[in-house]
Amino acid sequence: MKRALTLIAVVGLGTVAACRKPAQADVMAGMDLSDTAAVGSATADRAPVHLTAEQARAVGVTFTVVQRGLLTRTIRSVGQVVAAEPNIAEITTKIDGFVDQLFVNATGMTVRRGQPLLTLYSPMLVAAQEELLAAKHLAAAVDSNNTEAWRNGQTLLDAARRRLAYWDISSEQIARLERTGAVTKTLALNAPVDGIVLEKMVVAGQSVMPGMKLYRIGDLSTLWIEGAVFEQDLAAVRVGARVSAELAAYPGQRFDGRVSFVWPTVDEASRSGRVRVAFSNPDRRLRPGMYATLRFEAVVDRDAVSVPAEAVVQTGERNLVFVVGQSGALEPREVVLGVRAGERFQIDSGLAAGERIVASANFLVDAESRLVTGGGMANMPGMNTEQRP
Repeated sequence: MKRALTLIAVVGLGTVAACRKPAQADVMAGMDLSDTAAVGSATADRAPVHLTAEQARAVGVTFTVVQRGLLTRTIRSVGQVVAAEPNIAEITTKIDGFVDQLFVNATGMTVRRGQPLLTLYSPMLVAAQEELLAAKHLAAAVDSNNTEAWRNGQTLLDAARRRLAYWDISSEQIARLERTGAVTKTLALNAPVDGIVLEKMVVAGQSVMPGMKLYRIGDLSTLWIEGAVFEQDLAAVRVGARVSAELAAYPGQRFDGRVSFVWPTVDEASRSGRVRVAFSNPDRRLRPGMYATLRFEAVVDRDAVSVPAEAVVQTGERNLVFVVGQSGALEPREVVLGVRAGERFQIDSGLAAGERIVASANFLVDAESRLVTGGGMANMPGMNTEQRP
């Protein structure tokens, strides 16, 4: 028996041709048995195959059932961890001056909202404070019975306050100035968000001008991973879809996120589209600059008819599946394939859910079927079962 099975695996049932009856030789005359795409319908060049349970086990034929239900496939991509843009703040100044003290003096430092970053000495700031105090004294000296003069004094005072507010002087600082009358020579710039100093572009004693970037601070509690998905897979990637990421820094661990944005354009050179995935990062294990492998679980169809990919015989011109008929024969049937989802094929037509089909060793069954035989496997060495009619 072992010798017979070895012969089956090596020659692929080619020796069965010698066992044909004379009538079958006439049917097969002129047909190239090596051509798996012979002209005709699914049954014109292939006949049903009869196997006993013992014969099926001997050649490794297994069976499965056509399934109907949710069909998903995994789309793999690579991406890079980046800071989430809405959580990034650029710290600039709105007045000319000089850096007096630098409290946050290194990239990578953690800062809290409202924490002083530096103090800035500015002659313009000093002059604006003195103007506010002068306007306050003037407004106080105006006779309140003179309505127009009093209104002008209040207008001047409000304008002086607004000028300081436009320079990011807080309302508390302005109130303290009016209450104490003490002019502050420096302005403190505070952090507007919690986060990490991603960039520091300033040093102590440096002169600064309006609009100059001093710090770049990012809140890293939420990060993005931006990756590229091939054009043919873009339709399956939707906003809100679950995504898992694996990083070289944490082998064997998975980070879960969701698609937050799909770019509306495709790169002409790579034929891929960019996808953004948002990940929660409360412990800051993910860090900008890391590379990640992304896996998107895409829903192909929520009510799909599908079979194992191994169950399909692909000839190049058509696709066949061997169905277990009512008599027990393995009947070749042509099917129309849909999307391949991992190790399964979606079946657009040709099969119904619940039908029993051949799941493995299809190449052997197909070779036997193409012989349009009456001898077939039964006449092989080691297959001493009587040929079924």
